[in-house]
Amino acid sequence: MTIIGLTGGIASGKSTVSNMIIDLEIPLVDADQVARDVVMPGEPAYNEIVSHFGDHILEEDGTINRKKLGEVIFNNKEQREVLNKIVHPAVRSEMRAQTEAYQQEGHKTIVLDIPLLFESKLTYLVEKTILVYVDEEVQLKRLMERDQSSEQEAQSRISSQLPLKEKISLADEVINNNGTIEETKNQLRTILKKWNVI
Repeated sequence: MTIIGLTGGIASGKSTVSNMIIDLEIPLVDADQVARDVVMPGEPAYNEIVSHFGDHILEEDGTINRKKLGEVIFNNKEQREVLNKIVHPAVRSEMRAQTEAYQQEGHKTIVLDIPLLFESKLTYLVEKTILVYVDEEVQLKRLMERDQSSEQEAQSRISSQLPLKEKISLADEVINNNGTIEETKNQLRTILKKWNVI
């Protein structure tokens, strides 16, 4: 039983690699998706968030308006910590539950897709790590194209994360995603063969 942590930076192409893993029929637990699911109406974390932050952060349909909640916590460290204390344990618990369910089904390898794997010190959840890497210029260009954002906006979002080049030494394997999709796929397959996954 091997649990692999997949990580990268914003606009590094991690989602592309995630999809390749799913295409190989390896189960993948997506931290971002779990983070969205645990704050849906009716979930315990949702109830805690609404009771702490108030109804004004909600959309008309009762779901959380991420932008409004983001404005509340963005410049307020205490409020951000409150939110993290609610959301993070809920996310970890749900990721564990999904991982265990895949184990019960008899899967030998499970991939946890965690964008901030190193920043959040979550490497204890996994046995091996793969970093999806791109050069800074490529990352900036892709992010600007993807989000139609200015260079300054894109740069400030990239700067909020640990630089990709600093993550290289923390990862067991690195996929260089500066090239073509085919090159990326070949690197992924090589790593998974080396680890006897495929």
